[in-house]
Amino acid sequence: MKNLTEGNEAKGIFVFVIPMLFGSVFQQLFNVVDTWVIGNYIGKEALGAVGASFPIIFVLISLIVGISTGSTVIISQYFGAKNKEMVKLTIDTTMFFLFWAALIITVIGLVFSKQIFLLIQLPPELMSDALLYFNIYLSGLLLLFGFNAVSAVLRGLGDSTTPLYFLIISTILNIILDLVFVLVFHWGVAGVSIATVIAQGISFFLSVIYLNRTHPLLNFSLLRIRFDKTLFLKSLKIGIPSGLQQTFVSLGMVALMVIVNTFGTDTIAAYTIAGRIDSFALLPAMNFSMALSIFVGQNLGAGSYLRVKKGYIATLKMTTAISILTSVIFIFLGKFIISQFNHDVNVIDIGYEYLLIVSPFYFVFSFMFINNGLLRGAGATLIPMFITLFSLWGLRIPASYFFSEIMGTQGIWLGIPIAWMCGGLFSYIYYKKGKWERFVIVKGEDMM
Repeated sequence: MKNLTEGNEAKGIFVFVIPMLFGSVFQQLFNVVDTWVIGNYIGKEALGAVGASFPIIFVLISLIVGISTGSTVIISQYFGAKNKEMVKLTIDTTMFFLFWAALIITVIGLVFSKQIFLLIQLPPELMSDALLYFNIYLSGLLLLFGFNAVSAVLRGLGDSTTPLYFLIISTILNIILDLVFVLVFHWGVAGVSIATVIAQGISFFLSVIYLNRTHPLLNFSLLRIRFDKTLFLKSLKIGIPSGLQQTFVSLGMVALMVIVNTFGTDTIAAYTIAGRIDSFALLPAMNFSMALSIFVGQNLGAGSYLRVKKGYIATLKMTTAISILTSVIFIFLGKFIISQFNHDVNVIDIGYEYLLIVSPFYFVFSFMFINNGLLRGAGATLIPMFITLFSLWGLRIPASYFFSEIMGTQGIWLGIPIAWMCGGLFSYIYYKKGKWERFVIVKGEDMM
């Protein structure tokens, strides 16, 4: 377990985030490999169908995943305060909640899947493959929630390395199964989805076995699990704003997908490819943000306010440098990268158009996420939620719709950096006011 309350702030955060970043890269490879196999061996129609499925999946899971961040904050602060019994009880409560939430979401998604795709105006020629992929993916949702829950717990306790090992194994397995199911068995979109579910399931079971054999503090069993109503309500108090924020962000992705869908299969396929590439560019900011949240949680729990501000500045510097480098690479090599996923000239041109408009603003996205990471670590999640919602629904979606009417597909992408710039500005203003400090749950030796 990593103690982030001592030593050089920048070095501590960097060392802690590296395994998390590699883990996220391997996790993203699930989607990227799926996209590559589909785009090269099945076709752009199947690629568009799978791409249209992901925003819907994110809507179904984002509220629960966001709520669970409240538990991560509490775990990190109790760990910083060295209260192991409360850490264990918080973990049990989180696992209990996620188990039942996964079951409920799976049932809802399977029952209403077709109605959902009709609602977002998915082109008829993509409907069959989209439903097939979506329903198979949802069938493995319990496994996905389980592994993400275990990983979040370990990160809250300062262990960001162990989840990486399981992800590497499952990602390699996913690649192998993708190729076997599609190229050998010719299962098409179904094969890609089945491969992902199997790989996620293995990640979850390996992580549970690891916990039960090596971490008595985290020993997990459905038969012995405890649920604490008070802790759960405190987790909800912190997590609901983040959960609602992620839900409305994912709904924003769906709204953007509706606009994209009106431009046809080529645009949907291009957006799917560019989105996968884009996701890699955003990973450093997202992981540094999570690392900073844990750093902030532990140091506020230990009463080290000065370290919090030093860690914030150091994280900003690191993510800005990475973002600028990534932008340069995508501007010069973006068309070549997109061509590796599909050889259709129109798809490549539209995808590269996306990167040219969005990638120069990656440093703005990083700035926004690091600000939010600090606020989440302190437990101040309500104001960032409103900032995100305004940036998304007040600016991004209207701007994308308005400019798409004038500029076509270029106008869709233009709304993305507009939202980032406003979100980053508003979150920074809130940070500078310092009101987030009053949300700290554990102060020094003070227990809840």
